[in-house]
Amino acid sequence: MDTNNLNQLSIEEKRALLAQFMQKKSQEEAIANIPPENYQFDCFPEYQQMKRRHENFHENFAANGIVNPYFTVHQGINNNKTVIEGRELINYSSYNYLDLSGSSSVNQAAKEAIDLYGTSVSASRILSGERPIHLELEKEIANFLGVDNSIVFLSGHATNVTTIGHLLGAEDLILSDALIHNCAVQGSILSGARRLYFPHNDWHTLDNILEKQQRQNYRRVLIIIEGVYSQDGDIPDLPKFIEVKKRHKALLMIDEAHSIGVIGKHGAGIGEYFGVDRTDVDLWMGTLSKAFASCGGYIAGSNALVEYLKYTAPGFIYSVGMSSANTAAALASLRVLRAEPERVTQLHRQAKRFLELAQNFGLNTGASKNTPVIPVIVGDSFACMLLSRLLLERGISVHPTIYPAVAEDAARLRFFLSCSHTDEQIDYTVKIVAEELAKIQGNTTISNLSQIENN
Repeated sequence: MDTNNLNQLSIEEKRALLAQFMQKKSQEEAIANIPPENYQFDCFPEYQQMKRRHENFHENFAANGIVNPYFTVHQGINNNKTVIEGRELINYSSYNYLDLSGSSSVNQAAKEAIDLYGTSVSASRILSGERPIHLELEKEIANFLGVDNSIVFLSGHATNVTTIGHLLGAEDLILSDALIHNCAVQGSILSGARRLYFPHNDWHTLDNILEKQQRQNYRRVLIIIEGVYSQDGDIPDLPKFIEVKKRHKALLMIDEAHSIGVIGKHGAGIGEYFGVDRTDVDLWMGTLSKAFASCGGYIAGSNALVEYLKYTAPGFIYSVGMSSANTAAALASLRVLRAEPERVTQLHRQAKRFLELAQNFGLNTGASKNTPVIPVIVGDSFACMLLSRLLLERGISVHPTIYPAVAEDAARLRFFLSCSHTDEQIDYTVKIVAEELAKIQGNTTISNLSQIENN
C-alpha cells in the first residue's frame, strides 16, 4: 500500500492494518522457531533413539562378532530348511507350520488363478473387485470353523486394527491379555474405547476386573485373547474365558494367528482343541500367512457380524480386494489341510519331540505346551544374541527376541516347528543348543548331553 492510500485511511483502519502486520510477523517468527525435530524425519527424536539403539548394538554386539540378525535375506522357500548367502540351514524362523508354502498343489492353484483373474482384482470388492474365489475362500473358512460366515482382509495386522477400531468406540471397554499382539493394541487405540489389560491367561483376574468396572457402565465390552501366544507357545483356558464372557455379557475375540491350522486334532484351532461351541466366541480372527501359506487375515462369526463388516469396515471397503494368487493359495492350503490331516498329526509329533528333548536337557522352555511354538529362554540379551549367532555358524537359523520386546530376564530364542522337520534335524538342534548355551553360561558339563544319541 503506497503512502497516499495509507493517508486516506482512518485511525481505526490504520490500527487494524498494523495489527494484521504484527500478527503476520509474529506467525512468521513462530514458524521460523519450529525446531527441525518437528518436520525433518532424520531429526525426529524417535528416529534418533532408534539410531542410538543401533549404535549400542554395534558397541555391545558387533564388536564381539555378533552381526545384526534382522532383515536377513533368505533365498528360496522357507520351510524346514532355508538358504542364507548360499548356505543351507535348518530353519526355525518360519511360520510355514504345515509345509504348504511352496507345495506344488498350492503353487499351481495360485498360477491358475493369475491366468484366470490377473495379478490384481484392481478394485475394492464392494465395487468391481469381487471374484468367485473370494466367496469360495470365505465359505471354506466358515465351514472349517463351524460358524455362519467369514470375511477376508489383505493383511492379518490390518484385520485386527480395522475390525476392533470399527466395532468399538468411546462408550466401550476393551480388556486384553497382557501379551496380546500389537495389531490388537493398535485397533484398541484406534477405537477410542477405554483399554485395560489383565495378567497373561488370568481369566480369574479378568472376571474381578469386570466386576469392579461394573459392566453396566459401558455400551460394549470386548475381551481379546489369542489361541496360541507366539512368544510363549502356550494356550489360554478358553472354556473359562467363555464363562467370564457370558457372565458379564461381553464380546469375546480370539486371535488365532498361531493356532488355526496348528492345534486341534484336525488343525481347526483352539475351538476344536477344547471342543467348545463355536458360537460361544463372537469374533474368530486368523491369519492366512502362516499355516495357510498365503497373505491376509479373516474374521469369522455370525452372518450379522460379517455382513456389517463387509458394508462398513474401512479396512475392507476402502481397500482393494485380495489378489487372485493369494486368495487361491489360501483356498488350496485349506483344502489340502482338510484332505491331509496327517500334516497336523506330524506337526504335533515333531513339536512334542522337540519340547521333551529340550526339557530333558534342562533348557528353559517356559510355558510352552502342545504347540509348535517353543521358546528357549536364555534370560540375558547379550547371551541370547550370541547363542543365535553360534547356532547360525553350526547350521541352525533361529532368531532372538530381546529387550525391549521382552523383559531382559526373558530374552529368548523362539523355535517354530514345521511338520517337515525331521527327527534328525530336531535331535541335532536340541543337542547343539544345549552345548552352545552351556559354553556361554560357563558350564561345559552337561550330564544329559549323551541322552539324545540314545533316543
